[in-house]
Formats: sequence, C-alpha cells, structure tokens
Amino acid sequence: MKRFYKEVSVGASGDGHRILLDGRPVNSPARRPLVLPDVALADAVADEWRGQGETIAQAGMVLTRLASTAQDRMPALRDAAIAEVADYALTDLLCYRAAAPPELAQRQQESWQPWLDWLARTHGAKLVVTTAMLPVTQPEDAVARLRHAIGQQDDWRLVGLHAATTALGSVVLGLALLDGEIDAEQAFAASLLDELYEIERWGLERDAQRRHEALRRDLRAIERFAACLR
Repeated sequence: MKRFYKEVSVGASGDGHRILLDGRPVNSPARRPLVLPDVALADAVADEWRGQGETIAQAGMVLTRLASTAQDRMPALRDAAIAEVADYALTDLLCYRAAAPPELAQRQQESWQPWLDWLARTHGAKLVVTTAMLPVTQPEDAVARLRHAIGQQDDWRLVGLHAATTALGSVVLGLALLDGEIDAEQAFAASLLDELYEIERWGLERDAQRRHEALRRDLRAIERFAACLR
C-alpha cells in the first residue's frame, strides 16, 4: 500500500488515545477507530506509522497489529488465547534438552535453567526437564499455576504474551519478556539456541538470515508493547 499521509499525531479521546494521520483516526481491521489505553503505547504505535516509507510495509507494523487484535478480538477470544498459551507448558522449548554433544547440553543448561528457576520462584510452577524424544508429563500443579498466571493478564497484556509465546516457542520466555525480565535480544538467543549452535559450525543461510531478522523485529516490537503496558 502506498503511503497516503504526511503527518502522524496522537490525540486524546474520551476512552483513550487515537493515532491520527493528517488529523484522521487510524481504523482497526474491524473498521473502528483504533483506541490505545495508554499514551506511551499510542506514541509507540504512532512511531511505527511515522517510520513508514513511500510504501507501507504492513508486515513490519507489529505494534499496530497487536493493538488491533487486543481491541477487535478480545475479550471474545480470551479463553482460547489463554488455553493456547497454557498448552505451551506441556511442550515448552526450555524443557527439552540435548543429551549430546556436551557443549550444546551445557549451553542449554546455562541459558535455559535460570528461566525455569525464575518461573518456579515467581509463579510457583516447577516444570520438568527431559532429554528423551517423547513428550514429558508436567506436574498438574505447575500447569495449573501457569494457567492462573496467564489468566491474570488483562486483554492487552494477554495479546502480548500470546505473541511472545508463539514466536519463542516458550511460555516461560514469553512471561519473562512480558514482565521485562528478559529483553528481545536475549529472548531471541535463548529461543534459537540450538539453531545458533549449528550456525556456528555450518554457517548462516540466506533464508535463515531473513527469518532471524523478522523474528528480531517482531520481538523488539513485542518488548516495546509489553513495556508500555507495565
């Protein structure tokens, strides 16, 4: 889509803050004015629109997409979002370790275990780690506590948590990013630890490089989205 506006501003309204393009409000996909609950988030979304060139790159407008999802699709899909995020507790990336080579196993232990320990301290959910190929059964109490932590998020933070968890393959890293305990670059490195280990040995292919750039972009946007809501 060709850029059709010159100036981007933020305007207060009775129920929040709107993004204005040449004085006209940005609409969500549901064709309603996009209303942000916090001025910091409104400024962040406005920056995204300001940063567009002659052509609007919709794939890179992550903040706008997250905000539109929170406004248009919540709370109708809230229960489904909670369930999807909670399901990651059963297959969380950080719980599946390599038995060999020893160097990779050590990196996983050093990078991933502190976040599992953080989860146990913060949310009382102690997940089980395995080196087996088959799925591990997680304690019911841990899964219940995680589901409770997820359900405690308001609609906007839940959208951020859902985006982070699905991007990273880990609800543990998703919660840490949401709470500001880990930054986007650290989360990226943790989620792709195995792949980055292989890249050290065999090099980085062009397709992987593009995928990594997109993931970094998304995680930085999710990090800012979450920070504005804290």
